[in-house]
Amino acid sequence: MSTRSPFPTTPLLLIALLSSLPLCGQQPTKPLTIDRARTARIDQFLQRYVDEEKIAGAVALVLQDGKPVYEKAVGWADKEAGRKMTPTTIFRIASQSKAITSTAVLALVEDGKIALAEPVSHFIPTFAKTTVAVKGADGAVSTVPAKRAITIQDLLTHTAGISYGVEPHVAAMYAAKGLGPNAGNGWYTADKDEPICVTMERLGTLPFVSQPGEAFVYGYNTDILGCVVEKASGMPLDEFVRTRITGPLGLKDTRFFIPTAERDRLAAVYGSASGKYSRAADGSKGQGSYVDGPRKSFAGGAGLTSTAHDYARFLEMIRNGGVLDGVRVLSPRTVGLMTTNQSGTLHSTTGLGFGYGFETVDRYGANGMAGVGAFGWGGAYGTTYLVDPQSHSVLVLMIQLMPNATDIQPKFYTSVFQALTN
Repeated sequence: MSTRSPFPTTPLLLIALLSSLPLCGQQPTKPLTIDRARTARIDQFLQRYVDEEKIAGAVALVLQDGKPVYEKAVGWADKEAGRKMTPTTIFRIASQSKAITSTAVLALVEDGKIALAEPVSHFIPTFAKTTVAVKGADGAVSTVPAKRAITIQDLLTHTAGISYGVEPHVAAMYAAKGLGPNAGNGWYTADKDEPICVTMERLGTLPFVSQPGEAFVYGYNTDILGCVVEKASGMPLDEFVRTRITGPLGLKDTRFFIPTAERDRLAAVYGSASGKYSRAADGSKGQGSYVDGPRKSFAGGAGLTSTAHDYARFLEMIRNGGVLDGVRVLSPRTVGLMTTNQSGTLHSTTGLGFGYGFETVDRYGANGMAGVGAFGWGGAYGTTYLVDPQSHSVLVLMIQLMPNATDIQPKFYTSVFQALTN
């Protein structure tokens, strides 16, 4: 009896046949464009959140191939003052500062002034011998030496073991140094009457909460990097960012502090702990000192303010491989490091990773409808963004809600992706 297969076995033909079969669960690969009729759902979604008093207001912006394909301002920038939200409203972007500071660090890597594997102590001496606070079974806290030096790439991926110092077993130590509980929610330094490097040098004397390289711990990592930028470049962080990033890209509204004359462009902060928003108080856990503060602490981790237009333009530069309108900020290879998972499964075991500045989508479905290769993050005041290279899209949503008890961010992404059709 013949054992010959009834099907051709020519390798090239077999490859062609297999490549023509649809893969189960595969995401769409055809070019997607915005369906204007379906964007009405985005309008309705955002307006519903305003009408139900879940948010005071929002600005949403979607770029495709660098061009705005959806833009909407809804609700109030400051309801009590009677100021409506507009496309030029300025927002506190908190941790969205991290991507810009990471870009500054990598620009200096390209300059040869910083190495990714370089110890942070080369720039901040107090990090030469760091320690880790360990809580025993009896509740007692002991301090042990770090197993190795903390490096620049540890900070870029949030794997240095450095938190915001609000954990119960270290909070008192951090508070005594003006950090942790004495810095708003831990990350806030806009009211500090000292340069960021003075604060970060003091941080280096405190124990951290995990050994370097052993866990994803979100904290002061990028604030430390902001100090590294100052040390390596010889200029304040705000000047370096303006000279190398925001200035060349024309981002006139992306700054650490807002000019007094423009205070009415700044959205008010609200909170939503009770299900409906209410105005936040003044101070470090509310409105903050972004207009009337000392203007001395340029916090690379959470200190910037910006507009939807400015931030989307910055992201478009990243999506475009480090260049925009003839202005090159980074090389394509460097952008690849930022937007590719560099932390293995330390950040997530569900298909999300973390590169040198962005959370990455490594599996379709890990972040809703975002495609593999998408990247993004957000800020404590509720701002959020996502770049989806497969659809050539940049998605930005700006709100000012802290704490944010809503589910507006993932629903916003879904409302945009459902409007992308072929």
